[in-house]
Amino acid sequence: MSLRIVLIGGGSLQWTPTLLQDLALTPELAGCQIVLHDIDASALDLMVRLGDRLSAATQSGQAVSGTLDRAEALAGADFVIVTISSGGLAAMRNDLAIPMRYGIRQTVGDTVGPGGLAQALRAVPVLVEIARDMERLCPHAWLINYSNPMTALCRAIAKTTLIRTIGLCHELFGTYGRVRDILDLPADAHVQVRAGGINHFVWILDMRIDGKDGLAMLRRYIAENGIFAYVGRPTPRMFVDCYAVKLALFDLLGALPAASDRHICEFVPYFLRDEETQRRYGLEITTAERRYELRAEYSARACGLLDGALPFATTKSDEAVSDIIAALVSGREQRHVVNLPNRGQISNLPQEAVVETLATVGANGVTPWCVGGLPLGVLALVHPHVVRCEMIVDAALTGDRQLALQAMALDPLLMHLEDAEPLLKELLAANARYLPRFWNV
Repeated sequence: MSLRIVLIGGGSLQWTPTLLQDLALTPELAGCQIVLHDIDASALDLMVRLGDRLSAATQSGQAVSGTLDRAEALAGADFVIVTISSGGLAAMRNDLAIPMRYGIRQTVGDTVGPGGLAQALRAVPVLVEIARDMERLCPHAWLINYSNPMTALCRAIAKTTLIRTIGLCHELFGTYGRVRDILDLPADAHVQVRAGGINHFVWILDMRIDGKDGLAMLRRYIAENGIFAYVGRPTPRMFVDCYAVKLALFDLLGALPAASDRHICEFVPYFLRDEETQRRYGLEITTAERRYELRAEYSARACGLLDGALPFATTKSDEAVSDIIAALVSGREQRHVVNLPNRGQISNLPQEAVVETLATVGANGVTPWCVGGLPLGVLALVHPHVVRCEMIVDAALTGDRQLALQAMALDPLLMHLEDAEPLLKELLAANARYLPRFWNV
């Protein structure tokens, strides 16, 4: 019986074309069944047709199908990849616009801050429902989650079900490229790190670059150039990383936060307090309008691949999921960045909290690497978010408004304590259709 891989959110214009190409280009997965599930019939049809073309073009022998019925998709699955955004861009527009009326700037708004809280309240029940369906229909399958807020969603699944769950994010490995850029190193410079933290707020504690002390190299760079050298440089990219936030926190704490500045800045209270500071650090607010523009680009790309105007990729992307599945199936060991419950990986964060570290994936499953304890300065920033995550998960599962209010009030982006309650009420009202627990519906 062939391997069955299910994509929940299979109509995603952003994720599905890339993941289909990666799966088709992974030899160990030749001949597998790929089942796409989505609630959008037209998007689903587009991606099934794209999957058929990819299978034929790569001669991978993969059978791609689609269904609007989640139970039908999950029955007998071996791996379930989740790439959903509960409420979509319409809900994200409120996540950004409502807090802005209270003076709260969010560069992303999908992990922490009021936007991350709203996203978690919407998405936690949905991800838990998917995992509970898996307990009935494919209890031995792996759930591989790409959806945000990563830490809260993976924690909710681990807390309420027995499904084996991995959270994936490319930010740590992406930081390797940024470090090579800062230090003007070749793209093939070999980077090794000891790193740990939580998703979008993971920290490099030690780094070797071609055998040399990479953190010492960064300290010399800052001494010679300061932290603002990349701010203001022209770039064609929609999401700009000027490195100043990372370098400022590294200069202070001696450990390097390993994500893009637009994620890191939302975890701390300094960088988004006012427009002048935001500009000084080169931080751009990503509006809902910009995301609609990006979705149009994804749509054009998918249509171009389908009608032959664009060529299919001949090499895999930087996303890890196809390699992780191949390693679990074949037993061929690989190194990956994963989000898993803390069972000793980070000694001074709470047990069972979802943490991000490197791991070995292979015949023995997923074995995370032990990092030891986070330095006290780093711990002082990370630990409160771990506790708030637990509060948010419990609030999402129970509809506890007081717990949600406490989580809002303790968020570092909140400007004034008296804003917490009215801001939460506005966000709950805007998301009422997704939050029946909070409205006793």
